[in-house]
Amino acid sequence: MKINVNYRNLSRFLKLLLVLVVFIVVVYSVFKSCWIIREKKYSDKSHSNQQKSDVTQEDYTQSPPTLESSIINVTPVPVINWNKISKSRLPWYFKDGLRYPERDLVDNKTGVRISKLWPEEHMLGDRVEEQLMFVPPHYKYENAPLKNILLYNDHKNWMIEDGQIEFLSNGCPVDRCKIIRNAKYLYEADAVVFRNNFIDYELSTSIANQVRIFYIQQSAYYTKLDNISANFINWTVSYRHDSDIVVPYRRWAYYNNPLVTQREQLQRNYAQNKKKLIAAVIMECDTDNGRILYVRELNKHIAVDIYGQCGDYNYVISDTFFKILGQDYRYYLAFEDSNCINYITEKFFVEGLGYDMLPIVMGARREDYELVAPHHSYLHVDDFESPEELSKYLFRLSNDDELYNEYFRWKGSGEFVDTRFFCRLCAMLHDESAPVKHYHNVIDWWRRPDACDHQPARRWKTPGENSSQPPEVRKQYSLS
Repeated sequence: MKINVNYRNLSRFLKLLLVLVVFIVVVYSVFKSCWIIREKKYSDKSHSNQQKSDVTQEDYTQSPPTLESSIINVTPVPVINWNKISKSRLPWYFKDGLRYPERDLVDNKTGVRISKLWPEEHMLGDRVEEQLMFVPPHYKYENAPLKNILLYNDHKNWMIEDGQIEFLSNGCPVDRCKIIRNAKYLYEADAVVFRNNFIDYELSTSIANQVRIFYIQQSAYYTKLDNISANFINWTVSYRHDSDIVVPYRRWAYYNNPLVTQREQLQRNYAQNKKKLIAAVIMECDTDNGRILYVRELNKHIAVDIYGQCGDYNYVISDTFFKILGQDYRYYLAFEDSNCINYITEKFFVEGLGYDMLPIVMGARREDYELVAPHHSYLHVDDFESPEELSKYLFRLSNDDELYNEYFRWKGSGEFVDTRFFCRLCAMLHDESAPVKHYHNVIDWWRRPDACDHQPARRWKTPGENSSQPPEVRKQYSLS
């Protein structure tokens, strides 16, 4: 039996069937998109209809927050608008940055690279971003020699693995380095890093072309160092900007212009529902700068809740604790334990700026904060003649939400970046133009006479002065 097949009709039928399938897919996609848009509008509308609660004068009672009863509703910082700032324009060390550096250019007249990486070349800043974006002019990438970095002591606090993992996993532009932690490889090390002390170093004489590095993050006032041989240290690493490699506790970097912020930040009221004034977490009462004396004097003029060993309220070490503080308090005392040059710790960067409170700072100089902090993001005690003068300005801010919110315009204009110490160290070890240097006496350099300002908080208080005010006097300044 012979079957006749009309291939032309079959082909036409299959084409019509294909067109029908495409039509159904398109209709379904349009319907689904409309449904999603409708649901989003409904969701947005439901949020916009939430009622704003009015705050009365009697709401401003200085009682501590409790972890059990508080509900945390922290508004997240909006993501940067990538329509305005392209990821490709952001350097690689930003969260979403994609721009990697090329090999550095060389000055035709001097024959030296153009980038200013060392304190002798550029003392006005910390040079962190210049070092992060540095690739030596003659760097041969995978064909470059491997530099061995020996971490001589304090291994548990480094929290990194041996080998090249640290450099490869972080995407270091210069990654031809290797971490070693076994001192038996001392003679093979291109660099030896001593962290906080120099105990049990095996050799008193130098090894040819080996760089000995002093790494320290403790306050210069509280640092105790053993005797170190003259000219023993070649490079220094610390929070101080006169160090060869600066390692700040945190580092703020702008996306573009420091005066530009994201629109979402301008629409938010950071004072809303905050019924308390000042919070402080102080664990050590007897410090070089006398910070607790300043706090107690300030408390005579405006209510301060002190958490920790030096206060009346318990301190719970947790992220949740500070989120609750950020919901309830307008201000946070980010007071360091000593007033030393460039010494700015997590008290300011994390506890202060990280939880939507306005930090009031004591520690480094005003110009030091200006170099590393977001523009107009804090108050410095040195800007006020006394704690009483500070309290007057805080009451003014507390009764003017618009003025208070000016201190949060920086949010969304940049981010805290990882300064990637080991990436920078590797790049510097490959720098052919690195200065040949040593510190004749590194202890004298670290503990120089102007390194710390001793007991500055006591200057405003004259002997026998007693400006104590009873609680009822302070109560009349409650926020309206």
